[in-house]
Amino acid sequence: MKISHLRLGVKAFIEDWILFPLSVIVHNVKALVGFIILLFYIAMATIGPHVVPYPRSFTCPPYLPPTIFRWPPSLEHPLGCDYIGTDIWAQIVWGSTTVLEIAFIAGIVTTLVGIAVGMIAGFLGGKVDAVLMAITDVVMTIPGLPLLIVLASVIRTSSPLVVGLMLSITAWAGLARAIRSQVLSLKYREFVEAAKALGMPTWHIVFREIMPNLMSFVAINFIFATVGAIYGSVGLYFLGVLPFTAFNWGIMLNMAFRQAGALYSLHTIHYLLAPIFAIIGLQIGLILFSYAIDEIFNPRLRARA
Repeated sequence: MKISHLRLGVKAFIEDWILFPLSVIVHNVKALVGFIILLFYIAMATIGPHVVPYPRSFTCPPYLPPTIFRWPPSLEHPLGCDYIGTDIWAQIVWGSTTVLEIAFIAGIVTTLVGIAVGMIAGFLGGKVDAVLMAITDVVMTIPGLPLLIVLASVIRTSSPLVVGLMLSITAWAGLARAIRSQVLSLKYREFVEAAKALGMPTWHIVFREIMPNLMSFVAINFIFATVGAIYGSVGLYFLGVLPFTAFNWGIMLNMAFRQAGALYSLHTIHYLLAPIFAIIGLQIGLILFSYAIDEIFNPRLRARA
């Protein structure tokens, strides 16, 4: 009996969380394109650094005089070289690791904190709700960018974990308020009242009755929190408030403006455009993939599919 139940559970898990998501992605053109783009970036960030040599050793032809270090794109160097003769494609590959690590750390922390605060405030209500929402309102009034600049200037670290935590300090507040509103509209529904009448424990009501109805909303907000973290991390590196100890697309933008003079010379414009298009491509992949996330976790779309 136990073995048959285990088989049914494994079969249900495979159908619900592997086969169904794959069918959604395959049959949704936008989701498929986004999934392919994300796979490319994830492969570039995880496998790329082991394939592409370290940028300092992957330089343009050393026999070039310093006046023409700005080597244009070629077969050997697809994106060309920067103002000191370093391959731009190698910098894009090595920088993608830092960007993705920071973005996903910030997205996960922002989502978890927002869910915790919003669920507790909405479900418990009363004084707990009043205190948590007061804190949330205060956090929402804090200007995020100036706070990040000050923190980055004081802490002075390029650790992906620390930078991701800094980016999530104020980002969770909007999600927490939205989750609270959703919980307030759900906790008096018939299925929740029925679970209470049956004497179900609080954890069952929260995680089995309310949470599944929020998964689509939470997943979409995770995607956009990740997108915002990409802008935030690249922006901090571009402004120069984080130490240049790890490759990042923001550092490339900073160097393109300050050292290469990309705005004033067509010979270095490729050094400016490369990180810009890398950022745009990653954002497009995440936004298109959100169509699949919405359909996978949205009960109405799921039932229709």
